[in-house]
Amino acid sequence: MKTRKFLAVAILALGFAFTSNAQKSVMVGGAAMYPNKNIIENAVNSKDHTTLVAAVKAADLVATLEGKGPFTVFAPTNEAFNKLPKGTVETLLKPENKKMLQNILTYHVVSGKWNASDIAKAIKDGKGKATIKAVNGGTLTAWMKGKDLYISDESGNKAKVTIADVNQSNGVIHVVDAVLLPKK
Repeated sequence: MKTRKFLAVAILALGFAFTSNAQKSVMVGGAAMYPNKNIIENAVNSKDHTTLVAAVKAADLVATLEGKGPFTVFAPTNEAFNKLPKGTVETLLKPENKKMLQNILTYHVVSGKWNASDIAKAIKDGKGKATIKAVNGGTLTAWMKGKDLYISDESGNKAKVTIADVNQSNGVIHVVDAVLLPKK
């Protein structure tokens, strides 16, 4: 009972913290991310997301992420990409691997705008876990560890949300510390 009560209070506090910053610019990778700019317009300015931006360009997904949306993007940092086995990123960026790259990148995208408070509510409603459908058709699982929000992929790999609620004109970005990999 104590654990349940603590979890409910933690989720509620997290929700309030995230909603209070709903429409302010947020610093990511040394650059301000403005809520009146789209996902691509903001992402290209982040020093922490140069690998992600290069991958989005190689996968021909720029126009999609500049589109109306709304989208929720779990955006891996350069450091997250560096955790992959040596040579993985270079291999994925090759033109012949475009479909595989698109599949991985669209696994980090969810239709709709899911702010941290929305995810926290879904976790609470799901009694500790929330299953979220990615644009590529795969599923992601959201959960909390203390006050930290995590996203797990279909293989059980986990990514911690390090910066939540980076609002965009066409959705929201949550910065994550690992690359999520779909099963297919």
